[in-house]
Amino acid sequence: MRASRGVAETLAAIEREDGRLCAFLDVWREDAHARLPAAARLPLAGLPFAVKGPGGIRSYAARRLIAAGAVPVGSTSVPGPGTYWKTWGLGAHGRTVNPWRPDRTPGGSSAGSAVAVAADLVQLATGSDGAGSVRIPAAWCGVFGLKTTNGLLPSPDRSGLASAGVLTRTAAQAHTYLRCVLDGYEPAEAELPLTAAYSPDLGFAEVDPDVAAVVRGAVRRLVAAGVVRLADGGCELLDPGAAWQAVRNGEVEPHLGELRSENDRRLDTFFDGTSLLLTPVTPNRPHGHDGPGSLFSTALTWAFNLSGHPAASVPAGFTPDGCPVGLQLVARRGADAPLLAMACAVEQVLAPTRP
Repeated sequence: MRASRGVAETLAAIEREDGRLCAFLDVWREDAHARLPAAARLPLAGLPFAVKGPGGIRSYAARRLIAAGAVPVGSTSVPGPGTYWKTWGLGAHGRTVNPWRPDRTPGGSSAGSAVAVAADLVQLATGSDGAGSVRIPAAWCGVFGLKTTNGLLPSPDRSGLASAGVLTRTAAQAHTYLRCVLDGYEPAEAELPLTAAYSPDLGFAEVDPDVAAVVRGAVRRLVAAGVVRLADGGCELLDPGAAWQAVRNGEVEPHLGELRSENDRRLDTFFDGTSLLLTPVTPNRPHGHDGPGSLFSTALTWAFNLSGHPAASVPAGFTPDGCPVGLQLVARRGADAPLLAMACAVEQVLAPTRP
């Protein structure tokens, strides 16, 4: 990926658009221009990118991207003081809005990163995913989001639940990220048809009927196109919510440890015979800026933070009221390159018609 829009054009676009989107906390105009002469001689040739949150510039991924010649143009919004972590980010100009439905949240916590990519302000933004924090905003903003295998890259979270990730307009653009941050990364080839199983709810979640219909339709299109061959059976897990909370708090009671182990056993058995698991990313569509109420947007994502599997969100389509929906792809632990190859094959078929 080389810069199709230069640093100056990117900064101008942010200046023009961010007043309504509030995707950025800070924009580093002078620093970006100062970095450009040296960056232009490196492989990424001054590719503008955004980093998640105030500390994103210090992350391992950001440092590797900069070393390859990418230029950070600013830090993106994350949930601010007094806001619950599952809801919206607070940007420099106010609350961060969903580019498709400004009355709805973009999701979190990589809120501004998803918005900046969806609004075409940057081609690439870093994120981190401790319960779905890359995949959820990717799904709700209609972009690609990848959570890497837990432990593959330095974790920003002491519990080990959070894994580094990236948001891009397409899965193909995420090759740039993995090439820079993973030593020895080699792009994989997807062998079609992909052997996959579809789980509409992982056995426990209550999914919005409109969201379920979009994802079910996307899976049917993949099967009809010969990209996916559905295996017999599915994948049913125990609801991981209480176990995730316990690990996060550092107080795991024996029964919750056993729940986590049981889900690991089920996933190991599943991936022994199947290369890809397909689910909705979220059970709900983007909620309003007053918060999700009693719903857990993380219901279908945080199982894979506990288990460590790499997972991605690929745009699957839109609900009748214009809200983007994501299809979640989950692969074996360590199969980040194959997962990205599978995501590229999937997005070539889905490429949703945008309202």
